[in-house]
Amino acid sequence: MTLRFDDIGNRLKAFRLGSGLSADEIATRLGISRTALYRFEKGEVAKIDTLEKLAELLDVSVPTLLGVGVEYVASAVSFFERLRQIEETTEHIVVLAGPVSFLLASSAFDDSLEAVLVESIPDEEQDRDRALGQITELMPILRQRKIAYRKRQPGILNLISGAEIDRFLRNGLVGRLGLPGHVLRDRRARARTEAEHLTRMMEDEPIGVQIGIVPGALPHASFQIFRQPDRKILALSPFRLGEQPNVLGGIAMITSAPEALTLHERTVQDMWQRALKGAAAANFMRGLFENLPE
Repeated sequence: MTLRFDDIGNRLKAFRLGSGLSADEIATRLGISRTALYRFEKGEVAKIDTLEKLAELLDVSVPTLLGVGVEYVASAVSFFERLRQIEETTEHIVVLAGPVSFLLASSAFDDSLEAVLVESIPDEEQDRDRALGQITELMPILRQRKIAYRKRQPGILNLISGAEIDRFLRNGLVGRLGLPGHVLRDRRARARTEAEHLTRMMEDEPIGVQIGIVPGALPHASFQIFRQPDRKILALSPFRLGEQPNVLGGIAMITSAPEALTLHERTVQDMWQRALKGAAAANFMRGLFENLPE
Protein backbone atom coordinates (compact mmCIF):
# COMPACT_ATOMS: atom_id res chain seq x y z
CA MET A 1 0.00 0.00 0.00
CA THR A 2 1.31 3.46 -0.95
CA LEU A 3 1.15 6.05 1.83
CA ARG A 4 -0.17 9.47 0.78
CA PHE A 5 1.54 12.08 2.90
CA ASP A 6 -1.03 14.73 2.06
CA ASP A 7 -3.68 12.43 3.55
CA ILE A 8 -1.58 11.91 6.68
CA GLY A 9 -1.36 15.68 7.05
CA ASN A 10 -5.12 16.01 6.60
CA ARG A 11 -5.79 13.38 9.24
CA LEU A 12 -3.37 15.06 11.61
CA LYS A 13 -5.21 18.37 11.23
CA ALA A 14 -8.64 16.74 11.65
CA PHE A 15 -7.64 14.90 14.82
CA ARG A 16 -5.95 18.02 16.19
CA LEU A 17 -9.16 20.01 15.72
CA GLY A 18 -11.19 17.27 17.39
CA SER A 19 -8.80 17.04 20.35
CA GLY A 20 -9.55 20.54 21.57
CA LEU A 21 -5.81 21.23 21.80
CA SER A 22 -4.32 24.24 20.05
CA ALA A 23 -1.43 23.95 17.64
CA ASP A 24 0.75 25.75 20.20
CA GLU A 25 -0.15 23.25 22.94
CA ILE A 26 0.65 20.27 20.74
CA ALA A 27 3.90 21.75 19.48
CA THR A 28 5.01 22.52 23.04
CA ARG A 29 4.24 19.01 24.27
CA LEU A 30 6.16 17.51 21.37
CA GLY A 31 9.08 19.88 21.72
CA ILE A 32 8.75 21.20 18.15
CA SER A 33 7.78 24.55 16.66
CA ARG A 34 4.24 25.38 15.59
CA THR A 35 5.64 25.96 12.09
CA ALA A 36 6.95 22.38 12.03
CA LEU A 37 3.53 21.07 13.09
CA TYR A 38 1.83 23.03 10.30
CA ARG A 39 4.36 21.59 7.82
CA PHE A 40 3.36 18.08 8.93
CA GLU A 41 -0.30 19.03 8.38
CA LYS A 42 0.56 20.10 4.84
CA GLY A 43 2.06 16.69 4.09
CA GLU A 44 5.71 17.05 4.97
CA VAL A 45 7.17 13.72 6.08
CA ALA A 46 7.45 13.34 9.85
CA LYS A 47 9.73 10.91 11.64
CA ILE A 48 8.03 7.76 12.90
CA ASP A 49 8.78 8.60 16.54
CA THR A 50 7.13 12.00 16.03
CA LEU A 51 4.07 10.31 14.50
CA GLU A 52 3.93 7.93 17.46
CA LYS A 53 4.01 10.86 19.91
CA LEU A 54 1.35 12.70 17.89
CA ALA A 55 -0.89 9.64 17.82
CA GLU A 56 -0.57 9.21 21.59
CA LEU A 57 -1.26 12.89 22.22
CA LEU A 58 -4.30 12.93 19.92
CA ASP A 59 -5.58 9.60 21.30
CA VAL A 60 -5.57 7.77 17.96
CA SER A 61 -3.57 4.82 16.70
CA VAL A 62 -0.61 5.19 14.37
CA PRO A 63 -2.38 3.02 11.71
CA THR A 64 -5.38 5.38 11.84
CA LEU A 65 -3.09 8.41 11.47
CA LEU A 66 -1.35 6.73 8.52
CA GLY A 67 -4.65 5.61 6.96
CA VAL A 68 -3.67 1.92 7.04
CA GLY A 69 -6.86 -0.16 6.91
CA VAL A 70 -9.63 1.78 8.67
CA GLU A 71 -9.57 5.24 10.20
CA TYR A 72 -11.47 5.29 13.49
CA VAL A 73 -12.80 8.74 14.37
CA ALA A 74 -14.32 9.42 17.79
CA SER A 75 -14.95 13.17 17.39
CA ALA A 76 -17.67 14.81 15.30
CA VAL A 77 -15.34 17.77 14.67
CA SER A 78 -12.60 15.46 13.38
CA PHE A 79 -15.05 13.45 11.28
CA PHE A 80 -16.66 16.41 9.54
CA GLU A 81 -13.24 17.98 8.95
CA ARG A 82 -12.19 14.71 7.29
CA LEU A 83 -15.31 14.87 5.08
CA ARG A 84 -14.45 18.46 4.16
CA GLN A 85 -10.96 17.36 3.14
CA ILE A 86 -12.20 14.35 1.18
CA GLU A 87 -14.84 16.41 -0.65
CA GLU A 88 -12.18 18.83 -1.96
CA THR A 89 -11.32 16.35 -4.75
CA THR A 90 -14.51 14.27 -4.90
CA GLU A 91 -16.39 13.97 -8.19
CA HIS A 92 -19.44 12.03 -6.97
CA ILE A 93 -21.00 11.32 -3.57
CA VAL A 94 -23.52 8.67 -2.51
CA VAL A 95 -25.31 9.72 0.69
CA LEU A 96 -27.43 7.70 3.07
CA ALA A 97 -27.69 9.93 6.13
CA GLY A 98 -31.14 10.34 7.64
CA PRO A 99 -33.93 12.60 6.39
CA VAL A 100 -31.63 15.55 5.61
CA SER A 101 -28.49 15.50 3.46
CA PHE A 102 -26.50 18.49 4.65
CA LEU A 103 -24.97 19.38 1.28
CA LEU A 104 -28.42 19.46 -0.36
CA ALA A 105 -30.16 21.20 2.55
CA SER A 106 -31.63 24.67 2.19
CA SER A 107 -30.22 27.92 3.55
CA ALA A 108 -33.07 27.93 6.09
CA PHE A 109 -31.79 24.60 7.44
CA ASP A 110 -28.27 26.03 7.70
CA ASP A 111 -29.63 28.98 9.70
CA SER A 112 -31.34 26.64 12.20
CA LEU A 113 -28.61 24.04 12.54
CA GLU A 114 -26.43 25.51 15.29
CA ALA A 115 -29.41 26.09 17.61
CA VAL A 116 -30.63 22.53 17.03
CA LEU A 117 -27.17 21.07 17.72
CA VAL A 118 -26.88 23.06 20.96
CA GLU A 119 -30.33 21.86 21.94
CA SER A 120 -29.21 18.26 21.44
CA ILE A 121 -26.64 18.48 24.27
CA PRO A 122 -28.34 17.30 27.50
CA ASP A 123 -28.40 19.81 30.36
CA GLU A 124 -26.93 17.13 32.63
CA GLU A 125 -24.02 16.36 30.29
CA GLN A 126 -20.96 16.08 32.53
CA ASP A 127 -18.72 18.22 30.33
CA ARG A 128 -21.39 20.35 28.67
CA ASP A 129 -19.15 23.38 28.16
CA ARG A 130 -16.67 21.28 26.17
CA ALA A 131 -19.53 19.78 24.12
CA LEU A 132 -20.86 23.26 23.32
CA GLY A 133 -17.34 24.36 22.42
CA GLN A 134 -17.09 21.48 19.96
CA ILE A 135 -20.26 22.73 18.24
CA THR A 136 -18.70 26.19 17.95
CA GLU A 137 -15.67 24.58 16.28
CA LEU A 138 -17.86 22.41 14.06
CA MET A 139 -19.97 25.14 12.48
CA PRO A 140 -17.19 26.79 10.38
CA ILE A 141 -16.23 23.35 9.05
CA LEU A 142 -19.81 22.69 7.96
CA ARG A 143 -20.07 26.12 6.34
CA GLN A 144 -16.84 25.49 4.43
CA ARG A 145 -18.23 22.16 3.20
CA LYS A 146 -21.37 23.83 1.89
CA ILE A 147 -19.42 26.63 0.17
CA ALA A 148 -17.11 24.10 -1.48
CA TYR A 149 -20.04 21.97 -2.63
CA ARG A 150 -21.82 24.90 -4.24
CA LYS A 151 -18.62 25.97 -5.95
CA ARG A 152 -17.56 22.52 -7.23
CA GLN A 153 -20.99 20.86 -7.68
CA PRO A 154 -19.95 17.19 -7.49
CA GLY A 155 -22.68 14.74 -8.40
CA ILE A 156 -24.84 13.46 -5.51
CA LEU A 157 -27.05 10.41 -5.19
CA ASN A 158 -29.10 10.80 -1.99
CA LEU A 159 -31.15 7.93 -0.57
CA ILE A 160 -33.77 8.76 2.07
CA SER A 161 -35.98 6.48 4.15
CA GLY A 162 -39.70 7.15 3.73
CA ALA A 163 -40.23 6.25 7.39
CA GLU A 164 -37.55 8.69 8.53
CA ILE A 165 -38.85 11.62 6.52
CA ASP A 166 -42.34 10.96 7.93
CA ARG A 167 -40.94 10.97 11.47
CA PHE A 168 -38.98 14.14 10.68
CA LEU A 169 -42.16 15.92 9.63
CA ARG A 170 -44.07 14.77 12.71
CA ASN A 171 -41.30 15.46 15.27
CA GLY A 172 -39.94 18.58 13.63
CA LEU A 173 -36.42 19.94 13.26
CA VAL A 174 -35.54 19.31 16.90
CA GLY A 175 -32.47 18.53 18.92
CA ARG A 176 -34.43 16.77 21.62
CA LEU A 177 -37.95 15.64 22.41
CA GLY A 178 -40.25 17.29 24.97
CA LEU A 179 -39.95 20.86 23.74
CA PRO A 180 -42.67 23.41 24.68
CA GLY A 181 -45.70 23.44 22.39
CA HIS A 182 -45.02 26.78 20.72
CA VAL A 183 -41.41 25.76 19.98
CA LEU A 184 -42.51 22.40 18.63
CA ARG A 185 -45.00 24.03 16.25
CA ASP A 186 -42.23 26.26 14.90
CA ARG A 187 -39.85 23.30 14.48
CA ARG A 188 -42.47 21.26 12.66
CA ALA A 189 -42.96 24.19 10.30
CA ARG A 190 -39.20 24.29 9.70
CA ALA A 191 -39.14 20.56 9.01
CA ARG A 192 -41.95 20.97 6.48
CA THR A 193 -40.08 23.85 4.81
CA GLU A 194 -37.05 21.57 4.43
CA ALA A 195 -39.15 18.69 3.12
CA GLU A 196 -40.78 21.02 0.57
CA HIS A 197 -37.29 22.13 -0.53
CA LEU A 198 -36.44 18.45 -1.03
CA THR A 199 -39.68 17.87 -2.95
CA ARG A 200 -38.91 20.71 -5.36
CA MET A 201 -35.53 19.16 -6.10
CA MET A 202 -37.23 15.83 -6.82
CA GLU A 203 -39.52 17.56 -9.32
CA ASP A 204 -36.87 19.78 -10.92
CA GLU A 205 -34.20 17.03 -11.02
CA PRO A 206 -31.24 19.45 -11.15
CA ILE A 207 -28.22 18.25 -13.12
CA GLY A 208 -25.97 16.05 -11.02
CA VAL A 209 -28.51 15.45 -8.23
CA GLN A 210 -30.40 12.17 -7.85
CA ILE A 211 -32.79 11.65 -4.94
CA GLY A 212 -34.55 8.41 -4.09
CA ILE A 213 -37.17 7.74 -1.41
CA VAL A 214 -36.99 4.14 -0.18
CA PRO A 215 -40.31 3.01 1.35
CA GLY A 216 -39.88 1.84 4.92
CA ALA A 217 -36.72 1.97 7.01
CA LEU A 218 -33.06 2.05 5.99
CA PRO A 219 -29.94 1.01 7.93
CA HIS A 220 -29.60 3.10 11.10
CA ALA A 221 -25.89 3.77 10.57
CA SER A 222 -25.42 6.36 7.86
CA PHE A 223 -22.74 6.04 5.21
CA GLN A 224 -21.31 7.95 2.28
CA ILE A 225 -19.26 6.82 -0.71
CA PHE A 226 -16.90 9.35 -2.30
CA ARG A 227 -15.56 8.82 -5.80
CA GLN A 228 -12.32 10.66 -6.48
CA PRO A 229 -10.28 10.54 -9.71
CA ASP A 230 -7.96 7.82 -8.40
CA ARG A 231 -9.91 6.03 -5.64
CA LYS A 232 -13.15 5.56 -3.73
CA ILE A 233 -13.62 6.21 -0.02
CA LEU A 234 -16.33 4.88 2.30
CA ALA A 235 -17.31 6.77 5.45
CA LEU A 236 -19.63 5.21 8.05
CA SER A 237 -20.84 7.47 10.81
CA PRO A 238 -23.02 7.65 13.92
CA PHE A 239 -22.93 11.45 13.71
CA ARG A 240 -26.14 13.05 12.48
CA LEU A 241 -27.21 16.57 11.55
CA GLY A 242 -30.84 17.62 11.54
CA GLU A 243 -33.69 15.88 13.32
CA GLN A 244 -32.54 14.55 16.71
CA PRO A 245 -28.88 15.05 15.77
CA ASN A 246 -25.87 13.42 17.36
CA VAL A 247 -22.52 15.18 17.52
CA LEU A 248 -21.76 14.06 21.07
CA GLY A 249 -20.52 10.50 20.80
CA GLY A 250 -19.82 7.47 18.66
CA ILE A 251 -17.12 6.05 16.44
CA ALA A 252 -17.03 6.86 12.72
CA MET A 253 -14.98 4.79 10.28
CA ILE A 254 -13.32 5.80 6.99
CA THR A 255 -11.79 3.26 4.62
CA SER A 256 -10.90 2.47 1.01
CA ALA A 257 -10.97 -1.29 1.60
CA PRO A 258 -12.27 -2.91 -1.63
CA GLU A 259 -14.55 -5.40 0.13
CA ALA A 260 -16.23 -2.73 2.23
CA LEU A 261 -16.77 -0.53 -0.84
CA THR A 262 -18.15 -3.40 -2.93
CA LEU A 263 -20.66 -4.46 -0.27
CA HIS A 264 -21.92 -0.93 0.30
CA GLU A 265 -22.15 -0.22 -3.43
CA ARG A 266 -24.29 -3.34 -3.82
CA THR A 267 -26.53 -2.09 -1.02
CA VAL A 268 -26.89 1.26 -2.78
CA GLN A 269 -27.76 -0.42 -6.10
CA ASP A 270 -30.45 -2.52 -4.41
CA MET A 271 -31.99 0.48 -2.60
CA TRP A 272 -31.83 2.68 -5.70
CA GLN A 273 -33.73 0.09 -7.73
CA ARG A 274 -36.47 0.03 -5.07
CA ALA A 275 -36.55 3.79 -4.54
CA LEU A 276 -39.21 6.21 -5.72
CA LYS A 277 -37.71 8.90 -7.94
CA GLY A 278 -38.73 12.11 -9.68
CA ALA A 279 -42.47 12.73 -9.81
CA ALA A 280 -43.25 9.50 -7.94
CA ALA A 281 -41.01 10.57 -5.05
CA ALA A 282 -42.55 14.07 -5.03
CA ASN A 283 -46.04 12.57 -4.91
CA PHE A 284 -44.99 10.39 -1.99
CA MET A 285 -43.83 13.50 -0.15
CA ARG A 286 -47.10 15.30 -0.81
CA GLY A 287 -48.95 12.33 0.60
CA LEU A 288 -46.95 12.73 3.80
CA PHE A 289 -47.85 16.43 3.94
CA GLU A 290 -51.55 15.63 3.58
CA ASN A 291 -51.47 13.12 6.43
CA LEU A 292 -49.81 15.41 8.95
CA PRO A 293 -51.91 16.28 12.01
CA GLU A 294 -53.35 19.78 12.17
